[in-house]
Amino acid sequence: MAVTLADVAARAGVSSATVSRVLNGNYPVAGNTRERVKRAVEELDYVVNGQARALAAATSDLVGVLVNDVADPFFGLIASALQAEIGAGGAGPVGGKLAVVCNTGGSPEAELTYLTLLERQRAAGVVLTGGAVEDDTHTAAVAARLARLATSGTHVVLCGRPPLTLPDDSGQVTTVAFDNRGGARRLTEHLLSLGHRRIGCVTGPVERSTTRHRLEGHRAALEAHGMGPGTGEGDNALRLTVHGGYDRASGYDATLELLRRDPGVTAIVAANDTVALGVCAALRDQGRSIPGDVSVAGFDDLPFSVDAAPALTTVRIPLQEAGARAGRLVMGRQAPPPGGLSTIPTELMVRASTAPPSNRP
Repeated sequence: MAVTLADVAARAGVSSATVSRVLNGNYPVAGNTRERVKRAVEELDYVVNGQARALAAATSDLVGVLVNDVADPFFGLIASALQAEIGAGGAGPVGGKLAVVCNTGGSPEAELTYLTLLERQRAAGVVLTGGAVEDDTHTAAVAARLARLATSGTHVVLCGRPPLTLPDDSGQVTTVAFDNRGGARRLTEHLLSLGHRRIGCVTGPVERSTTRHRLEGHRAALEAHGMGPGTGEGDNALRLTVHGGYDRASGYDATLELLRRDPGVTAIVAANDTVALGVCAALRDQGRSIPGDVSVAGFDDLPFSVDAAPALTTVRIPLQEAGARAGRLVMGRQAPPPGGLSTIPTELMVRASTAPPSNRP
């Protein structure tokens, strides 16, 4: 009688899934476990079922990468690094895989549609990038789809998103998170240390997790300086928060609204570097100099930030490093972190767009 995968698993004292991972070479397995499996294969003279392997290989050629906007440098940098890792050859019989970048346009419905399509294609891996939509119904729908993918053997990685818990026994989702709260707090603390107290905040869409986390960091810094809710300065800071998109036009329009609410604002923190460009354009059109009249700060440290005029103070996220790490995780070339969560630190980049406030009334 032919020796089966289950026979090898029983001899090695591991699960059938672990035996499959060792034989396919596409997922990290502890060294002693790998040796036990190999020894069991030799002792039992196990021969891989060619048809079964061919069927399994048909599920391991495609890795889906979901982005909000492929034209946005933030997502472009992450996707580029992901694709390089996914397409690179590695250990195992297949090596590199096909990365398919799915542009959702920020639509929750499109996100769910792509996950369903990737499930139908039996994708080997799925990576979701960028902030999550914070809606209970949508979150439950995403979790259900990811649970089905994970149960079928698909590796699931979140990059730049908060962790997501799947239903029991449906596998683990690995998360590469960004320290958005800490970065935003350090950025606002920088402005406060310069002497700014009338600080406007041009933030992102209210339903996005990235928006909430960065706004929480900003307000935590204000509260630490006695500018929390219930204080005069704190209430003014809440009034000087304007939500918008993550694009330049939103930054421009939101800045005009901030100046209408408080013409004496001395600093503006933007949702990201692209929004900060719109902030700068609106200030110039209103006759305000940067940083002479108003200091401006962004977030992400996109490549153009250092070449802006003046160079933009911002918070750096190592996006390519994060994308590469997510790529190694989804390909099984890097062991998942403890608890399935890895947080990418951020770094304050102080440049010429911020300075102490002037005496302008």
